[in-house]
Amino acid sequence: MKHTLRQIFQSGKFVTGFVIFMTIVLGVIIYPLVVPDPPLKIIAQGTFFEPGIYVNVYDSINTTYYTLNLDEAAERRIANRLGDEDRLAIQTWLVGTGTAESEIDIANTEQLLDQWFNNFDPTKRLPGMTNADRNYYIRLNNNIQGLLSTEGAVIAQVNEETAVLEETATVPQTAYVNISQVPNVRILPLGTDNFGRDVLTELVRATGVSLQIGLVAGAIATMIGLVLGLVSGYVGGIVDDIIMFITNLFIVIPSFVLLILISFSISQEQRGAFTIAVVIGFTSWVWTARAVRSQVISLRNRDHVNLSKLSGHSIAHIITRDILPYIASYVIMALILQISSGILAEAGLSILGLGPKTTEVPTLGLMMNWAMIYQAHILGKWWAYFPIIITIALIAFSMNLMNTGLDQVFNPALRE
Repeated sequence: MKHTLRQIFQSGKFVTGFVIFMTIVLGVIIYPLVVPDPPLKIIAQGTFFEPGIYVNVYDSINTTYYTLNLDEAAERRIANRLGDEDRLAIQTWLVGTGTAESEIDIANTEQLLDQWFNNFDPTKRLPGMTNADRNYYIRLNNNIQGLLSTEGAVIAQVNEETAVLEETATVPQTAYVNISQVPNVRILPLGTDNFGRDVLTELVRATGVSLQIGLVAGAIATMIGLVLGLVSGYVGGIVDDIIMFITNLFIVIPSFVLLILISFSISQEQRGAFTIAVVIGFTSWVWTARAVRSQVISLRNRDHVNLSKLSGHSIAHIITRDILPYIASYVIMALILQISSGILAEAGLSILGLGPKTTEVPTLGLMMNWAMIYQAHILGKWWAYFPIIITIALIAFSMNLMNTGLDQVFNPALRE
């Protein structure tokens, strides 16, 4: 055993993959401890903010801020949320819906917004409008709601004794935070997504959930494949024919297509992370069963197995004591690949909108789905999707390296 472990950790590929994988796992564990109560919702919904330093104004009510005059404050607020490109886009929409261009004054904010809110219909699609354009107009409409309001933003929190939401403070529309005097400046290395959440925090949480999904799915798939492969390969006969018939049925239908059909049949409210992991596991065991069966067939007529038969041992005893230990290394390698496949399968399902429900914890696939829905790849907001792609690639790459390293150790034909 010690000799085998020494060989494993002398394999450069296994060690490299193991280090990369454990770095990711430790990051998932340590990050919440280093950054307690991480900011998940910092800035208003509807805007991607680039990586950098941001201040949560709503957490800074009791800090020092300065007040501009009303006109200057209104100009800054309107300019931040309604730029020149937005005004031209509104004009394009209004003209497309039948408003005469001569009646539109893009410099008159009050008139422009009045015309916009009276004519905008999120379900209406202008001729030549793409889905990205439609989503842009929807985000613009959400972003300019209450733009001319002079009322302050109400801050409320739940009273722990009465469990009632109570107003605690109000932020005047003319208030601007003095960043140099704010104690809770947040450093967001990966910026925010379209929901205003810290991408790094979401990425860490999503990685942890995806790893759990991969582990559960891989364990289920490997266990089913191992049991069926052992029984089919050793018992043979009609039992082998029945198991192989079922296996061939699953092979005819691609596993991912079957996974899509099953996930689609489950309502979104019931599609939790564990449910998706179980579904992936029950549709991914086929190749493991066939591979284990082929290994068992090559072992069932070995001398030590025949000796065990002559000794009167039961089938269960022979399988667990005389066959399973000889393919244990192969099973471990199969488990590693099944975990990696489970993570990739969840990502693929979530991108199609068939992954875990969005009201629960995030996954890497759900983060990709959110980035695609809000056109991050079209708008050039790389921080909303590129770190996710790198994380998925690193997980798959590290597990493939570990599997290759183990194969070199346990397969004599591949030893150098």
